[in-house]
Amino acid sequence: MKPLVIAIDGYSSCGKSTTAKAVAAELHYAYVDTGAMYRAVTLHLLENGIAFDDLDRIRQAMHDDVSITFRRNRRTGRNELCLNGQVREDDIRQMRISNSVSEVSVIPLVRHALVAQQQRMGRKRGVVMDGRDIGTTVFADAEVKVFMTADVTIRALRRQEELAAKKEQVPLDAIIENLRKRDHIDSTRAESPLRRAADAVLLDTTHITISEQVDFVLDRVSAALFAAYAGNAGFQPAK
Repeated sequence: MKPLVIAIDGYSSCGKSTTAKAVAAELHYAYVDTGAMYRAVTLHLLENGIAFDDLDRIRQAMHDDVSITFRRNRRTGRNELCLNGQVREDDIRQMRISNSVSEVSVIPLVRHALVAQQQRMGRKRGVVMDGRDIGTTVFADAEVKVFMTADVTIRALRRQEELAAKKEQVPLDAIIENLRKRDHIDSTRAESPLRRAADAVLLDTTHITISEQVDFVLDRVSAALFAAYAGNAGFQPAK
């Protein structure tokens, strides 16, 4: 059986990354957090004083200065983003990055560069990717597509808990405002906007656990594998 591409799109703090990582581990697939890649570019621009409208410097940075890879921490088992060879996983999760990442993600040359890299990462298939345009742009031919959503207050509470675990205290109202701003920018941008693919299955995570989310995706994987097997075997369902 040909390995699948599993695309998990949706809004921030719906559990996409946690679910995607668990699904990848269960299937022994590669996992790529595409949102982390945009966060890494945002971090690089901020740390190097590059304005978001300075397209010449951004183009040079994307061509020469920004190298993004992922590694698995053997001690913790955590999937970590490396920017230019250094682990920056915790740095890219800071609120200051969350406040700016949507502005960076609308820059066409940034999107084109990262989409091309993501497609190279998934060329061998057997990959789980989460983001905002995986099922619509990066891998429009993905065999499994899930679009995740949740109530914005629940999402904000989850995000606040994540930040608190990293010793960053942020008022709930500020997080809700940030999420709504990002939702608007991501959904209305001209380049690969956040939207549910026509063939993506909707998953509302407001009132379900991560385990239930993982089971939901794995059920869709099983269905896709069965359909592929049936097609290869010339199976015709009864009418």
